[in-house]
Amino acid sequence: MQMKGRARQFEFLGIAFLGIGLWAWNEKGVLSNISSITDLGGFDPVWLFLVVGGVMFILGFAGCIGALRENTFLLKFFSVFLGIIFFLELTAGVLAFVFKDWIKDQLYFFINNNIRAYRDDIDLQNLIDFTQEYWQCCGAFGADDWNLNIYFNCTDSNASRERCGVPFSCCTKDPAEDVINTQCGYDARQKPEVDQQIVIYTKGCVPQFEKWLQDNLTIVAGIFIGIALLQIFGICLAQNLVSDIEAVRASW
Repeated sequence: MQMKGRARQFEFLGIAFLGIGLWAWNEKGVLSNISSITDLGGFDPVWLFLVVGGVMFILGFAGCIGALRENTFLLKFFSVFLGIIFFLELTAGVLAFVFKDWIKDQLYFFINNNIRAYRDDIDLQNLIDFTQEYWQCCGAFGADDWNLNIYFNCTDSNASRERCGVPFSCCTKDPAEDVINTQCGYDARQKPEVDQQIVIYTKGCVPQFEKWLQDNLTIVAGIFIGIALLQIFGICLAQNLVSDIEAVRASW
């Protein structure tokens, strides 16, 4: 019963995540034009909901039906699939620790690639704005990374009003302001560097993320250990149930 209950939770969460992802794609018109999936140059955050939701639904379905019908094949599938995910997470953690500089370069490339596509997708735009506001940063390694975007670059051929500026999420916040000034970043990078620091965040998101990670290492490690323990517990539950079913069948 415990196995079935946990698997059902996975299944319901998976359905919820898939529903949110499909709803978001429907709102953006992706479902009516599937080819537009490849049009976005940056990362579409909806993929997170779809991938996580799909994995959770598959796990939940296999575990729930396997426990309900006492199907050892589905239970073993649940156990192996969860084990593979655990192994991949462990491998990713080790590689991230060993190849820190390579990870930093990939993160820099990832952020800059999404800076180019900032105006192409509203979900991506909101994700970048949230990141810059939360970590009080601007660009991957600095505000000048916004030169990669066609609306914010400082070239003479750029006729955009946002030329040589940054998104509002780069702006330092005034506690007295209740309403966000979405034009606060206009012409910000035309000012001298000393004046820029008053108006916008000048630190990049990569170093700010590293600082946040160091400051919250205990919490982050605790979360990952908790997730790992839940996965191991799920594998043990499935294996114990398989052993019980096979023992009963062997006694027939």
